[in-house]
Amino acid sequence: MTEGPSAPAVQETRPRRLPATRHYRGILRFPVIRQLVRFSGVGGICTAASLGLYALLRPWLGAQLANAVALVVTSLLNTALNRRLTFKIAGQQRRTRDHFNGLVVIAVALVITGSSLGVLHWFNPEATVGDELLATTLSGFLATAVRFSMLRHWIFRRARHR
Repeated sequence: MTEGPSAPAVQETRPRRLPATRHYRGILRFPVIRQLVRFSGVGGICTAASLGLYALLRPWLGAQLANAVALVVTSLLNTALNRRLTFKIAGQQRRTRDHFNGLVVIAVALVITGSSLGVLHWFNPEATVGDELLATTLSGFLATAVRFSMLRHWIFRRARHR
């Protein structure tokens, strides 16, 4: 018997295993970009909470103290959300240390935003609450960049590539 053309090789039909991590396309393939997107979402929530708390406390506590209280209260929420959502850290391990370090980072933000209030009141002693909110929001952008950098490179460096 003569052999004809060989039949196409039969491929095995093994189930495909899904990769342990997703494969992202485009700019989302960079972990820092994904973290910035998640960080921005957390920041939006915490900024709204902080501004609302500031506006609520401002008539009773004054500008600087209302700013400090709003930042410290929302920093706990911010650190917890960034830990879980931005940097994908779950579990109890090092949580207390992460929150303590988060307070150190928020102190830096407090210096930045508090300084902006000081400069505003130096130039305009009759500044309104709206002016103060604008000043703290604009200086908050710088504080946010510093905060992200400190979170990513210091507090949550163990999860930098998630």
